[in-house]
Amino acid sequence: MRTQDTREDIYQTRRTNDVERIARRDEVVHADGRRRPPICPSLINEFEQNGFVVLEDVFSPAEVARMKGTANEMRDYPSSLADSTVISERDSGAVRSVFSIHRQTADFDMVARDPRLSDVARYILGDDVYIHQSRLNYKPAFKGKEFYWHSDFETWHAEDGMPNMSALSMSVMLTDNHPQAGPVMFVPGSHKTFISCIGETPDNNYKSSLKRQLTGIPDAQSIETLVDEGGIVAPAPKAGSVVVFDCNTLHASNGNITPFERMNAFFVFNAWSNRLERPFAGKRPRPEHIAHRKVDAPMRRLSEIQRKVA
Repeated sequence: MRTQDTREDIYQTRRTNDVERIARRDEVVHADGRRRPPICPSLINEFEQNGFVVLEDVFSPAEVARMKGTANEMRDYPSSLADSTVISERDSGAVRSVFSIHRQTADFDMVARDPRLSDVARYILGDDVYIHQSRLNYKPAFKGKEFYWHSDFETWHAEDGMPNMSALSMSVMLTDNHPQAGPVMFVPGSHKTFISCIGETPDNNYKSSLKRQLTGIPDAQSIETLVDEGGIVAPAPKAGSVVVFDCNTLHASNGNITPFERMNAFFVFNAWSNRLERPFAGKRPRPEHIAHRKVDAPMRRLSEIQRKVA
């Protein structure tokens, strides 16, 4: 007999066949207002209001070239990577994603620790941080598939056991983005509403959902309502830019039938106080390479590592 889960769950999902829109109960920006932000305050305000913000020209062309070279090697030599970390497209077999990139290469470990990313995460989340998930996303020319509308937090809460909305994603552009090549679309303001999803979590759902998500997607009426309220914005920044978005921001991307490849390195920062518990709507946690649980301490700053090496 399954023991009843008595934890308080303010974002219940996948429990009933009724859709519920739940007002956000967590702050968007957790920072102490007396601290000086590491980026322009207007960008922090934009993030708080819209649920996402674009930081232009964060990384230099030389830095992007190094990251892109590493990303190409990981895609071209998948047998050199840890088992199960490479996800292919469901039809073409092209590499769609590589997970746990900061644990598999020193290059991406340094990028995750870079203060241009991690200090922004620490400020917005108002806490020490660690990497909940990292991956490379490839949307190859002509055959890159779509990602349907979803909130990352819904999956992280249901399947990983992330308690609250104290996480954010940073997507580092490794190629110039083009409006026609399936850039990520965001619904401004959607991060302030949690949409519960219907249907129980299937066993080992991650094996299919990483190729095409069918469980944990919002209903069409809720998507339409949020789009009516906030619209749709599809930033197409150039290589070296970073898109920062809240864990609950509704987003999606179309397929890529253009000749333009799209590639990004993706890092999820979670507040140290928001570490994973048992899944709230799943039978067992997803594997470690998808949702990191074996983390003994908050992320050390890059400057601390460099001093130790010196």
